[in-house]
Amino acid sequence: MTPPPPSPPHLRLGRAGEDAATALLGGKGYAVLERNYRAKGGEVDIICRDGDTLVFVEVKTRGPGSLGRPDQAVTPAKRRRIALAAAAYLSERNLWEMPCRFDVVAIVARDGGHTATHMPDAFGVEDALDTRRFYQP
Repeated sequence: MTPPPPSPPHLRLGRAGEDAATALLGGKGYAVLERNYRAKGGEVDIICRDGDTLVFVEVKTRGPGSLGRPDQAVTPAKRRRIALAAAAYLSERNLWEMPCRFDVVAIVARDGGHTATHMPDAFGVEDALDTRRFYQP
């Protein structure tokens, strides 16, 4: 049986960034619950707990030579998809009463290492969704 083909470089870079973000958050005492949670309409890279708060984390990684900061890639459309996935997660687990927030971890990969910046409470659901049409059970 032949081994699967290697992942494209951008996927390996993204996975390494998520690994670095998971280590960073774990080092801060966050309990990582899930990685790469997918729901109709969106995905959340990392879901964790910070004390009594449920945290939905978007990880953006940029390699050497990339233009712009990684966090600038968390566009309104991306925030919307994250919020939709977060809503699905809360509904599936009946966690609507739990305090939540949206964080971003920006990773800049350099030869031989990386720099990770954690941005707690980077955006709110009101920034991501038209809350007049947002349904919460």
